Order: sequence, then structure tokens, then C-alpha cells
Amino acid sequence: MSARFDGIIVGGGAAGMMAAYAAGQSGKKILLLEQNDRLGKKLLITGKGRCNVTNHSSMEEHFAHIPVNPKFLYAAYHTFSPEDTLSFFEAQGVSLKTERGKRVFPVSDRAKDIADAMVRAVKGAGVLVQTAKVRHLLIEDQAIRGVETDQGIFYGEKVLLCCGGKSYPLTGSDGSGYQLAKEAGHTVVPLVPSLIPILTEESDPKEMQGLSLRNVTLTAKHKKKVLFSELGEMLFTHFGVSGPLVLSASAHLKRLPLEECVLQIDLKPGLSEEKLNARMLRDLEENKNKNIDHILPLLLPRKMVPVMLRRCGIPFDTKGNALTREERMALLKTIKCFSLTPSGFRPIEEAIVTSGGVSVKEIDPRSMESKRVRGLYFAGEMIDVDGYTGGFNLQIAFSTGYLAGKHLGE
Repeated sequence: MSARFDGIIVGGGAAGMMAAYAAGQSGKKILLLEQNDRLGKKLLITGKGRCNVTNHSSMEEHFAHIPVNPKFLYAAYHTFSPEDTLSFFEAQGVSLKTERGKRVFPVSDRAKDIADAMVRAVKGAGVLVQTAKVRHLLIEDQAIRGVETDQGIFYGEKVLLCCGGKSYPLTGSDGSGYQLAKEAGHTVVPLVPSLIPILTEESDPKEMQGLSLRNVTLTAKHKKKVLFSELGEMLFTHFGVSGPLVLSASAHLKRLPLEECVLQIDLKPGLSEEKLNARMLRDLEENKNKNIDHILPLLLPRKMVPVMLRRCGIPFDTKGNALTREERMALLKTIKCFSLTPSGFRPIEEAIVTSGGVSVKEIDPRSMESKRVRGLYFAGEMIDVDGYTGGFNLQIAFSTGYLAGKHLGE
């Protein structure tokens, strides 16, 4: 099987579908190749199945939440902004809502509604969708000529690679796109997991596994430098820590020597040390004849109490009226700064995004076209750009996909 097209898009994820929609608007003959039996498979599992489509904040705020190569994205964001993302989905009949942290979700809380809307947009733009796995790029005289797939050869003078990262290989993000980029002579910045649960040296989290903390402040430090500090939610697991705060913190730690880093949890960020001390004195006075392990649950989750007492060296059967000032101060300090030592990350396959990818130095930011091969374009997670959790990574996919698609259709 072989056929000729004006533009070929490899990968039917968020970036690929947005690119197909943008390219299809031109009326040109566009082909979208996807190795899965359906488009947008990874979209279905984003945001725990709710799909956090973007962040309803200014472009400046977006760039502040993109630690890797934000300047590269200026042209893409000005071509297709967060506001354009909102308008796009509303036009496709998907009602959206903004939640805490300016995160945008479909009102239905169903990621499927987002994926289905994108599929409708692709088909509405007259794009041909074909199930096929791309094996090689056809390149002659430093210009793209088409792609070789397991379903035959497809010819085209413009080819866009948006095959996703290496996270969630079962959804098709298996890292195969990086191999195609290398074949074309591109540099691939080494891949590391980002937005991923963190392993800890201490076994305390295992003892508290399943315990979810709300309204705590997590601070990540490298030596004495604060890399990240935010209020929110996190979770103790059998291997360490997870949850929204931890995923965000991981993006700051990913290329640092972890033995020089520390995670600190303020369990009572709403109370100053003075107010916390007064609260503890009141609890101890009102329960002076009870054991400390029965008094502390008034202040902390029950699962944390044994860990706290052991960390402070306080016997569990110490009576409220027998607790020394030194012991009380040790408890206070540990509640305000519960420290954990990061020792690693979960496997890259479990990461929400892959950090690293095709070097931005080799891509024209005004069009997403390769500087090495004429007619070859890149978009989405394949490029060495990534953001924190909160809808920023999907916006990167939409913006780069739309810009590349627009140029495919010209």
C-alpha cells in the first residue's frame, strides 16, 4: 500500500490531534497515523481520568510553570494560547470548569469527553486517520519524502512527529519517536521521569501507607536552596511519597544528586510555632492523665502518631502531665518540619511526563520545523520542554501541535 499526502502526522495523542485539526482547516490532504486502535488513548487516563486540559492563567504564569526551555514556546503560545484551548473545547460542545490552582476540567469530569471532542474535530477537518506503526522516515537530500510503516509507504513533503514520550508505554508513548528523530540526525536530550512519585530512604512512609495529608506545605531543598514550596495534598505509600505536591516537587529534583536534597513537610502550616505550642499545652492540660499516644491524635492523623513519638524519642505511655518541655519542643519542631530523604523515583513508565527529548536548539520555534531536515516537524512531549502538574503539559502539546499543524497545511 502506498499513497501521497500534503502532510503526514505521526501520533494521534493531544499534540497530533490538535495538529491534524489545524492542518485540516487548510483543505490540504492530511494523513494522521496512530499505532493504537483508537486516538487519544493517553488522554483518557490524564488527571486521574478527569483530564486537566489547561490552566486558566496568563501566559506569563504558564511560562513560570514550565522549568524546561519556556522561551522556546513563546511563538507556539502566541499562535494557540490557553484562552484558545478553552474556546476550542467550548466550540466542540464540551463545557469546562476551573478548579483550585486554576486547573481546567470538563464539567462532566470525564476525560473521554475531551478525547471524543478532539476526534470529532480531526474528522470534521477532513483528515484521513490510519492505524499504522511508523518504522522509518524517508529522507533524501536532507528533506523529508515520507514514512515507511507496517501498512506500507506513505509519501509526503511534510511530516510531523508527535509520538509522545516514554511514560505510559501501554498507551503508545513507548519512546519510539525518539529513535525516528535520531535517524534524522537529531540530538535527543537524555530522558528522565518528571511528575513522578518519590522513593525515600526512611521506612516511615511504608508504616503510614495510604495516609493522605491535606492542607500541608511540602518544601523541597537542594542543600540550603529552596527549590519548591507549596500548600496542597500528598500521600504516603509503601515506597515513599506521592500525590499532587510530590509530583510537582519531583520536577525540580529530577536532575539533581538526591543525597544532597531533602523533603520537609509542615503538617500545620496554618499555625505559627507560638500558636501550635499553645494548642499543645491546652491539649496536654485537658488530658493530663492520658498517655501521649492518645493525646496526639487530637492534633495529627492517628497513623502518624507512632512515627512521630519514635522520631522524638518519647515513650508511648508518657502521661500528658509528665511530658517535658524538651519533648514538647521536639514534637513541635517535627510537626512543623517532618523531614524525608529522597532516594530515587518510580520507573519512567509511571511518570506523567518524560523530561528530555529532541533538542530545542535543532527546531525552529516559529514553525516547529527541524533545522536538520526540511519538511520534518516536531510537537508535544517529544520535544525537550515540560511543565509542572496543573494542565501545563497538555497546553504545551496543544500549542506546539497547533503551530506545527498550521505550517503543515500551508
